[in-house]
Amino acid sequence: MIPRFTDHSANERTYLAWVRTAIAVMAFGFLIERFDLFIAFAARSDAHAVPTLHVRMSEIVGLGLILVGALMTLLATHRYRRNRQLIAEEELHEYSGAGPERVLATLVVIVAIFLVGYVAQQLIVLS
Repeated sequence: MIPRFTDHSANERTYLAWVRTAIAVMAFGFLIERFDLFIAFAARSDAHAVPTLHVRMSEIVGLGLILVGALMTLLATHRYRRNRQLIAEEELHEYSGAGPERVLATLVVIVAIFLVGYVAQQLIVLS
């Protein structure tokens, strides 16, 4: 029997949830980057005048989201290993806080605000 098995399994479930979230963030970044590439290709093949789209900015945002997802995976792995060691020790420890999670949440909110502005600007240009 593994000592404190429920704590270890909860730690692992939390880690896997962070990894799934990171994969979703990276997939969303890839989608943003590729979708504007598709629109730019369609605009070049269309004979009608299409307003200039900000393809470069979507590439930057897409790559940024992919990097945020990779950073989330690294931080989740670090936190998982640290918590695993703390659970295995006999002595009690104080909760260390959620600093990295706050930073990542702030980055995601900043990207979301940027995306809202970007899509709103595109809608204004296209209308």
